[in-house]
Amino acid sequence: MRIAQVSPLYESVPPRLYGGTERVVSFLTEELVAMGHQVTLFASGDSRTSAELVATTPDALRLQGGGGDSLAYHLRMIEQVYARADDFDLIHFHIDYIHFPTSRARAVRHLTTLHGRLDAPELVPLYRTFCDMPLVSISDAQRRPLPFARWLGTVHHGLPRDLYRFHASPGSYLAFLGRLSRDKRVDRAIEIAHRLGMPLKIAAKVDQAELDYLDEIRPLLDGPLVEFVGEIGEAQKDDFLGGAAALLFPIDWPEPFGLVMVEAMACGTPVVAFRQGAVPEVVRDGVSGLIVGDLDEAVQATERAMLLSRRRVRQDFEARFDVRHMARAYLDIYAGLVAPDLDTAATPVSTAEAS
Repeated sequence: MRIAQVSPLYESVPPRLYGGTERVVSFLTEELVAMGHQVTLFASGDSRTSAELVATTPDALRLQGGGGDSLAYHLRMIEQVYARADDFDLIHFHIDYIHFPTSRARAVRHLTTLHGRLDAPELVPLYRTFCDMPLVSISDAQRRPLPFARWLGTVHHGLPRDLYRFHASPGSYLAFLGRLSRDKRVDRAIEIAHRLGMPLKIAAKVDQAELDYLDEIRPLLDGPLVEFVGEIGEAQKDDFLGGAAALLFPIDWPEPFGLVMVEAMACGTPVVAFRQGAVPEVVRDGVSGLIVGDLDEAVQATERAMLLSRRRVRQDFEARFDVRHMARAYLDIYAGLVAPDLDTAATPVSTAEAS
């Protein structure tokens, strides 16, 4: 199948540092190529891929520095995508809704994976207006604010099986990985660590919009048990997550998915997560981690989570969040959109997986 993948331009594909959506686009693109499909990736010029790369900006927007109008770059990319529309059997967008008017006007098969939260009230009239747009959610929880939308399915994120090593022996610290924002509630993670008397390592991205929050919690970051590592990339995640006794995911928002939970599970590290958004879809309570409702529960659960079998945590990742599961789920959805007589089966690069 000839497939276009259209990525946001804020980060490269894959991102050099933080960037959940662009990381997933990379995993999906590479797996589809490995399965024998002809994939074209529309992304920033500093992206790395085995697909055909169409560079719509020289570099990822966030790392270019300065402000700028990101919408202008994305609208130009949409025009470039549709200039080549006849080259593809299907166009897969990962850029929210900004392409909807163009996609409605063009007779091209397409779908959109929505990667963010959907509970903003202004989104309801927008998605009612564009209720014909074919959509994929990354969790069942994500789609609840828009039950009337044209959902083709839910596809959970997946990671390459060999991206992270299994770490059988945990370290003596707790880990927090994500954005340093009010929604992610690193203050809760610090409180849990203090109550348990355990070191906490924080690897976090800080956006300009979150500097006020950083100023508020800065005194907490200076505590004796807290080590602020800063923003880390893929190369550092293996040791950071794999060396932790547990990952703390104390969110306070309707999390659409939470890729860091799966990353920790791939290392064998159990997750202690607050019951919000997609958490119950990702964490198998008592197997890959524990799900809690408040701080008191979280403190008790963290002690119990460290006793869970790290081997079982890793096995749960392999069974549910291997990138091959994600790619096959998308191919099933693609097949439902393309012409019935199109041969959607591709010859795998290797036949070892069939054995």
